[in-house]
Amino acid sequence: MAVAIRLRREGARNHPFYRITVADQRSPRDGKFIELIGHYDSKKKEENYVIDLARAEYWLSVGARPSQTVMSIINKARKK
Repeated sequence: MAVAIRLRREGARNHPFYRITVADQRSPRDGKFIELIGHYDSKKKEENYVIDLARAEYWLSVGARPSQTVMSIINKARKK
């Protein structure tokens, strides 16, 4: 099973926020997921994400592929 770490869109129209999820690559963007590891609010300034870095590192170690946005969030969290 190919696993991806990606964003799941939630929120109201014109005010989205995103959950960072681990999901089967073949499932729909807002469909079934394996684990919820954080969230990201693109409308916020400053600190606009929360991520469980230990779980993200685990999923990367077992071969999960992150999207570009999720990878940049992980890199920001590593630098903190």
